[in-house]
Parts: sequence; structure tokens; C-alpha cells
Amino acid sequence: MIGVRRPTIDVTARRLARALTIDDLARLARRRAPRAVFDYVDGAAESESSIARARATFEGLEFRPQILRDVSGLSTETQILGRPAALPVSFAPTGFTRLMHQEGEVAVARVAQRHGIPYAVSTLGTSTPEAVAAAAPDARLWFQLYVWRDRAAAEDLMMRADAAGYEALVLTVDVPVAGARHRDARNGLSVPPSLSVRTIADIARHPAWWVDVLTTEAIDFAALKGWDGTIGDKLNALFDPTMTLDDLDWIRQHWSKRLIVKGIQTVDDARSVLDAGADAIVLSNHGGRQLDRAPVPVRLLPDVRQALGGGVEIIVDSGIRSGADIVAALALGANSTLVGRAYLYGLMAAGERGVDRVAEILAGEIRRTMALLGAASVSELSERHVRLP
Repeated sequence: MIGVRRPTIDVTARRLARALTIDDLARLARRRAPRAVFDYVDGAAESESSIARARATFEGLEFRPQILRDVSGLSTETQILGRPAALPVSFAPTGFTRLMHQEGEVAVARVAQRHGIPYAVSTLGTSTPEAVAAAAPDARLWFQLYVWRDRAAAEDLMMRADAAGYEALVLTVDVPVAGARHRDARNGLSVPPSLSVRTIADIARHPAWWVDVLTTEAIDFAALKGWDGTIGDKLNALFDPTMTLDDLDWIRQHWSKRLIVKGIQTVDDARSVLDAGADAIVLSNHGGRQLDRAPVPVRLLPDVRQALGGGVEIIVDSGIRSGADIVAALALGANSTLVGRAYLYGLMAAGERGVDRVAEILAGEIRRTMALLGAASVSELSERHVRLP
């Protein structure tokens, strides 16, 4: 009548098994990582209203299940950029990834490879594009590029990503200047972390994280090695406030593969970048990390889909925290989604194993939500399944 659960000696495995949601992993991450590191991931710009409004929109959605549907053969497979993906989700580009855990981008790429989904490696990554590709040779890798002042350096990065086998370029266009992230300013975040009275005191509270930092290769912008100056100097040299739509021609001169433009926040801009040669767009407010009170991408989604028609590939991000959020975005017109904070919580919590747990949680939530809605495939999801608040 009573079963006895075998004890698990592996403490990390035990903690991850108890994590049933992304929020559970976020709580684990908060305990493991120093405050400055956790806040870098968790925080947003200024009053953080953009991300709060995005989360409120997802939480206020109402699902409309259709009963008596055969979902016994349910499949979460879909097409992303014309190739099969096991889930309608990709891992978003995130900077400073080895700051969260020394395994960094390599861990994320390996998980993406195992779960059959794409991963976009950031310009501000802390592992080189070549190292990530070598660590996960069968992964679907995209390379994310910011709008650059130094065009020669950007051209070199595109050439390196192309040579390493990256299948697409994700051009991020919503960062003419950096957003004001007050948590980072208050925490005095630096990369690599600098030792001070405050950080030395923090070692006692987060010893595992500091052991990783102090016993592994120094954290730096891997794609930008050799640059002098502070992080601010690097970012000011990187972002180009002069770039316009015409500069997509420059991108196309140096990148012949698929081009995704990320940071679209109006219907007109969506139409404009597609006319200029983009193959897909990402409706995104940068996870609330740039313009405060920016449009909520998932709320914008139905208007963009109606304006552009069914043949345009639309990806959406910002505020996605569960598989149910992903299903809602698909029902509202997205072809797929990007998640960033979610996998970073897993990375902070337990490295590669934590990211793997994120993929497992999202996959399970997607399947369960689809089954309860009566949708046996991604293609069956539509606006009849969900209502915006």
C-alpha cells in the first residue's frame, strides 16, 4: 500500500526533479547566483513595466478548449526556417552567458542539439562562435548580430559564423543605444566580475558560483577579444545609432543565408524589413530590457499576422515563461517562439543539466496544453483556441 522512494544521492538531480516550473528554477537560480548576476537576467529597463505588461498579458489570456478531439497522436514538431524542429521554440541570444555558469553557451548549444531546436548565439557571447559549433556539431545554430559602428569587425563576425556552419543571422535592430537597466547600475555589475569588499562578502553566500568564476577561464566577450576599455566603451563602440533600413543591403552583401530581423514592434516596420529582404521577423521588445512601456509583442501579433498574411514567418518573444505561453503565441499567429530568461534560470541553477530541465518542462507543458485544448498538432492551433484580455 505504501511505496518507498529510493533516496537520490545526487543533490542537483534531486533539486531539479523537484523543479516543476520555470518559476521553480528561477528560485533555485536566485539562491545559487550572486544578486548582481541574477538581477542581470531577471531585470529589465527603467521601471520594468514592459516586461510586467508582457507577463500580465500572458497571464490574462483565456484558453478555449475544444472537447472530444483525438489527441492520442499529438505532435509538437513544426518547421522553423524551413527545417524540422521538435518544438516550436528556439533558445534566444543572450549576452555574458558564462557569467551565469561557466559552461555558458556550450551547455545551451548541447541542450538545443539534444532537443532538436535552434539556438541563437549572441555577439556578446562569452564563448566564440567556433567553440560553440565544435561543442554541438549537429545543433541548429544561428548567430545574432547587433547593429555595429565598426562595420569591418561585424563583417568579420558574419564571415566567421558562416564558416562555422551557422544557418541564419539574427539582426537585432532595437538597440541604437543601450537601455537603462537600473538593477545593473545599482549592483555595480561588471564583466569579468571584479573583487571588492562587497563581492568578497558575496563569496561566502554563493561559494559554488565563485569557485566556477575563480577556477575557470576569465569571462569576456569571446567574439570581441582584444578590445581595450570598459564594458561601456565596448557597447558604445558596438551599437550604431546611425543605421537605417537601407543598411540591410550591407548585411545582404556579407550574409547570403537566412536573415531574421529581431526587435520589430509595429506593423509598418514588420512590412518594411520584409520588403528589404528579411526572411523572418521576431516581434520583440527585447524582453523589456530596452524601451520602457514598449508594445507587448504577443498583443501585437494578431495585427501583424493579419497585415502580412500566412506566408510570412513570425517569431515572437518577451515574457514567455511556460509552455502554455508558447501555445498561446502559436494560436495567435506565431510560427514559433524564442525563450531567453527561462533557460538562463536553468543555467544558473545547475549548468547544462538545468537547461535540459528547462527544455523538459517546456516540452511537457506544450504537450499538455495542446492536448487539453484539443489540438493534436501545431498547425491545428488558431485564434479559436485563445482570447486576449
